[in-house]
Amino acid sequence: MATDEELIRTLIEDWAAAVHRGDLAGVLADHATDIVMFDVPPPYEGVRGIDAYRETWPPFFEWQSRGAAFAVESLDVTAGTDVAFAYALLRCGTPQDLAERPAQRLRLTLGLQKRDGRWAVAHEHHSFPEAPEVTEVTEVTAAE
Repeated sequence: MATDEELIRTLIEDWAAAVHRGDLAGVLADHATDIVMFDVPPPYEGVRGIDAYRETWPPFFEWQSRGAAFAVESLDVTAGTDVAFAYALLRCGTPQDLAERPAQRLRLTLGLQKRDGRWAVAHEHHSFPEAPEVTEVTEVTAAE
């Protein structure tokens, strides 16, 4: 029998594969009806509920259909009896995005709850690190 960590890992890997395929039903599977998601694009206060979550995906699928990658590179899962969390780094971007910023990764954090014996994603957070600005440093020397 699979451990909770293995079940959750499979759930997340299946979700990521569905995102990459543009499979909305697969993306929504295993998500709570009262999900809260904080995403890279607005609204910055997040979306609440499965219907609002569903509405965020068609624009992403349209963007992704132009050749963008969406692939899990690392995934860590910690599970308790009825609550779990996971965090991952994903390659997410167009070939041009990835060529310009090869080290950039999408950060994913998930909060899960076991409901009626099944794991469901209750919270999802996507973010990119802010790219550092290139600034010129000027050294100031005290007059002697």
